Amino acid sequence: MTEKQVLQLVKEKMAHRPKIVAMFENCYQDTLEKTVHLHPEDGTAFMLTGDIPAMWLRDSTNQLRPYLLVASENERVAGIIEGVMKKQFQCILRDPYANAFNEEENGAGHQKDLTEMKADIWERKYEIDSLCYPVQLAYLYWKNTGRTAQFDGLFLQAARAIVELWKTEQRHGEQSPYTFERLDCVETDTLPCGGKGNPVSFTGMTWSGFRPSDDRCVYGYLVPSNMFAVVVLDYLAEILETFYQEDAFLAEAKELREQIQNGIETFGTMETEEYGRVYVYEVDGRGNRHIMDDANVPSLLSMPYFHYCKNTDQTYLNTRRMMLSDANPYYYEGKVAKGIGSPHTPEDYIWHIALSIQGMTSADAQEKERLLDYFERTDAGTNLVHEGFHKDDPDRFTREWFSWSNAMFVEFVLSMCGLTVKAGDGACAD
Repeated sequence: MTEKQVLQLVKEKMAHRPKIVAMFENCYQDTLEKTVHLHPEDGTAFMLTGDIPAMWLRDSTNQLRPYLLVASENERVAGIIEGVMKKQFQCILRDPYANAFNEEENGAGHQKDLTEMKADIWERKYEIDSLCYPVQLAYLYWKNTGRTAQFDGLFLQAARAIVELWKTEQRHGEQSPYTFERLDCVETDTLPCGGKGNPVSFTGMTWSGFRPSDDRCVYGYLVPSNMFAVVVLDYLAEILETFYQEDAFLAEAKELREQIQNGIETFGTMETEEYGRVYVYEVDGRGNRHIMDDANVPSLLSMPYFHYCKNTDQTYLNTRRMMLSDANPYYYEGKVAKGIGSPHTPEDYIWHIALSIQGMTSADAQEKERLLDYFERTDAGTNLVHEGFHKDDPDRFTREWFSWSNAMFVEFVLSMCGLTVKAGDGACAD
């Protein structure tokens, strides 16, 4: 399918919603026109997150997802995706603990943080999902285009670095070299206990310092990010079996996957009187757990989106009901919308990313249409979507230009038109 055909399909399917069509066209064009910097000298591409002059491993993957649908027939788009993947793998090998990178060694970003900073690193907040996303993109690119040039020696090196780090972080307190402290900041931007984070005990899961929001974890085992790691390790196993003769590494990845999933199912669930068995957001292996969900992905709401489970799974449905209720401290209901926000933004601010995820994981047609209503009345007249907006006043919002959020909205609208990114079952196959 071509870009022109995609736009025409949306115009036809959403003819009754001209506002959604206008927003879709604006958001769809925004990413490729404004965020990509090509580097033909080495075949890489640098992708801005939007209004911050840095590239996040997480954001750059999600910004490109909608274009996987046209990459097989569009050499320009394919070249951009391949260039971004090459840059991502280089960044991982530069420092697998970093989450965001500079376009060059310019010393921009948070150079005063107390951690092992380098001039080409914007921020060094370690987040599991930052390592998941580039592997996911490489896999989805293969499944949606049939192209396999990304599976080279660079990919294999990066994959080894990821697995090695995740194994180290299974025993964070005993084995990890990572610490992070930021001075003169809000408490969610720095790790306690001398930069090591709150103590944890072994669970089989792998530790994360920060969430996909870039806010610190309260308890180090971030359940939805460990779920994403399970899915990505499934993808990695399929890649290794298909393109590499690496039996020992394959066995290592499969063993790690089983350990993490066993940890999730043993430590990351709880029984509730009102909702039944549910997943929780964070645990420490010492009996403490955090009951909440965050708008950023991976989240508990997004489990079917990244293929940890199907949207008919009973524990997921129980968890979904819980997180879309007052039991989640970051769920808000207001005059113009209701949905999930984040401690990363002010109280009562709902996130467009969470609304997109709610729509793409729903099996209820009426719920999906209601979410489109929310989008129509919460863009503040910009024909773009934002980070967070006030539940009663959409003219109060954060981040006028947030490319990840735009891309998620595009993907939601495409799903409403019957177009979805192809992916393997991941952990859903269990």
